[in-house]
Amino acid sequence: MTTAQPLDVQPTPLALLLLGREADPRSERGVECPGDLPAPSDPDLVERARAAKAKLGDKVFVLGHHYQRDEVIEFADVTGDSFKLARDAAARPDAEYIVFCGVHFMAESADILTGDDQQVVLPDLAAGCSMADMATAEQVAECWDVLTEAGIAEQVVPVSYMNSSADIKAFTGEHGGTICTSSNAERALDWAFAQGDPATSKVLFLPDQHLGRNTAVRDMGMSLEDCVVYNPHKPNGGLTAEQLRNARMILWRGHCSVHGRFSLESVEDVRARIPGVNVLVHPECKHEVVEAADYVGSTEYIIKALEAAPAGSKWAIGTELNLVRRLANRFADQDKEIVFLDKTVCFCSTMNRIDLPHLVWTLESLAAGKTVNRIEVDPGTAAFAKLALERMLALP
Repeated sequence: MTTAQPLDVQPTPLALLLLGREADPRSERGVECPGDLPAPSDPDLVERARAAKAKLGDKVFVLGHHYQRDEVIEFADVTGDSFKLARDAAARPDAEYIVFCGVHFMAESADILTGDDQQVVLPDLAAGCSMADMATAEQVAECWDVLTEAGIAEQVVPVSYMNSSADIKAFTGEHGGTICTSSNAERALDWAFAQGDPATSKVLFLPDQHLGRNTAVRDMGMSLEDCVVYNPHKPNGGLTAEQLRNARMILWRGHCSVHGRFSLESVEDVRARIPGVNVLVHPECKHEVVEAADYVGSTEYIIKALEAAPAGSKWAIGTELNLVRRLANRFADQDKEIVFLDKTVCFCSTMNRIDLPHLVWTLESLAAGKTVNRIEVDPGTAAFAKLALERMLALP
């Protein structure tokens, strides 16, 4: 009897992506860099998507986040960042179906801001966000208990990034805080510190430590010593009561899996390879990367900066690759050289779960009268989350 030999099967890049493997050991936890995306979807799907969307007419409104694949963006009625898209959805009360081509927390925000008679749909429920998942309601409630035991909870105002779950937005609203985006984080922090005595006020910033740190230090003139990092996986967040009392910014230990991979070495390497290059990065990048960059700003800022850039200029962009590649193609005829900041190809793996097959299935199901993958936030959570969002909308 012969012994069966193990098969020498090498997983494909797509299989590794779906398995959540192939993480870059040099980067922060959560990033996956499988190489190029799978081949474009079957061209027949394009016609099916067009037909289903035409059949639905004004009943459907398709939102496409900037980080989506080109094949999905083609069918978006509007494109933008997460908050712009949620506001666009709220501005279309006559649309029965809001198809959000993004990730889960974005669809939740759209459901919070749209009418009860509208249905928000996410084409693939597996399209989550590793950053949003780094802060759970239970962990944040435990953190608040730690702040209470340290005697500082009454001095702390929570400020939560738009890239957070509905539960975290609700916690923020219930505890007197506000939501922020990458473009208005400084205004949100100014507002938060003004809610109490400026000499003793503190902010609990959720869930992205880098945006909080970069805004506080780079934009508001605080020091790195003013910031501490609360680690939800350690007792008391890994901090002493004295450290909490001395801090102005209590940063949650979370990060964006894509932006967190860019390093100082990435900046130094691209400057060596491309003389005269302008380095433009998102504020979700690490502090040392932001300090080494020439320009820093939100996704919308990045797009506008490249629109205004002179012909012949050279740019290395530190943000999600789908957007960088789209911008490079858009401005190629203007002789603008636009490259990805890191040499390793790295897409947002969860964003890329929304593909043309999932979009076609969603649109055809809706056209047949069947709602699939509806995202609904319970009324209690939605009420407090909306309160936090409304505080952001009221910021000066």
